[in-house]
Amino acid sequence: MQQNTRHTAHQHRIVVVGAGYTGASAAGRLAARLHREDVTITLVNAEPDFVERVRLHQLAVGQTLRPRPLDAMFAGTGVRLRLARVTGIDVDARTVTVTPPEEAPAGSGAEDIPYDTLVYALGSTWNTHGVPGVKEHAHDIAGRAGALRLRGRLADLAPGSPVTVVGGGLTGVEAATELAEARPDLAVSLISRGPLGDWLSPRGARHLRKVFAGLRITVHENTDVTAVHADRATTTGGDVPAEATLWTTGFAVHPIARATTLETDEDGRITVDATMRSTSHPDVYAIGDAARVAGPGGKPLRMSCASGVPTAWQAADAIAARLTGAGLPTISARYVNQCVSLGRKEGLIQYVTADDRAVSAALTGRPAVLYKELVCKAAAWGVAHPTLSLPTRRRRVTAAGARAAAPTA
Repeated sequence: MQQNTRHTAHQHRIVVVGAGYTGASAAGRLAARLHREDVTITLVNAEPDFVERVRLHQLAVGQTLRPRPLDAMFAGTGVRLRLARVTGIDVDARTVTVTPPEEAPAGSGAEDIPYDTLVYALGSTWNTHGVPGVKEHAHDIAGRAGALRLRGRLADLAPGSPVTVVGGGLTGVEAATELAEARPDLAVSLISRGPLGDWLSPRGARHLRKVFAGLRITVHENTDVTAVHADRATTTGGDVPAEATLWTTGFAVHPIARATTLETDEDGRITVDATMRSTSHPDVYAIGDAARVAGPGGKPLRMSCASGVPTAWQAADAIAARLTGAGLPTISARYVNQCVSLGRKEGLIQYVTADDRAVSAALTGRPAVLYKELVCKAAAWGVAHPTLSLPTRRRRVTAAGARAAAPTA
């Protein structure tokens, strides 16, 4: 009797949807923070493997990435892996609707998973911006499936074939340089809405242009793409030949959140407070690309791994604190640098202000390559070893904490 007055009478059900960098990090951190007798942690993901999204441009050009099965990553942690596609969320009934993955046996149907606390980490995909022909003719590397489709297309191209990357941001720059280095037999071009590297410091931009010149990448600056066709991209400056077009003009969040009664911004991101808790539904937390998170000066954090993982830590620690009656922690979200791979032999580390504006300092060349590789490996290691990347101190959930964490409407 005394046990029930101190702790919960039933296990608090935590469901995490999405097992990218943020969802996997949150699930593992929760497992290290909460006592297994008091909670169930279910991680829902459509794929059986953790995908290193920051390396998908490498996968697209034919490189082999190390497999990271989710069941092996979370073995022994207490996290229950559920392979399924999230097709809907009822935040009033507190259920997540899932359907089996595509390879499931015929006859498998939809199912509702109930939750007391939901961690929404469905992330983002490519943003076509409604440009005609993009969905039909362009490729993306926002997910593993898209990267593999592009890989297959590139393998079929004859020497001299034109390949065009649309988008002059981090993803476009990394993809163009990786492609030009791996396939010097192709004619690679990049189309940028503004000047190449206009988000970098003068030193960083100079280095970027030097690398592009060395890789013989043709750059179309200050150019907008108005349509994509099977063999070309139509731009404000004329047609650019393209036997394969890679579209990297930013990300769009998964539409499921906007279809619920959750409060979202104009882009469909869930609005959250400083603990990543939904401003409209206190039993829902949103992290990573799916959340509108205020950074330094109130400026929303950009969609990136660098932004997303700290939000996962904040959400997991806040959930654990509320459930156990501990003090709420706070993580100050800020930027330090932008790590850019420019193929396997070159790189650029652009140091930035807390609100992501470039400063004069930049690291280039081989040291930048090693730095970026260390960052990528550290991020993957932290996700793959969820209970080793921080001290394990599992606290007991209190009845009062459970009520506070998931209050009734």
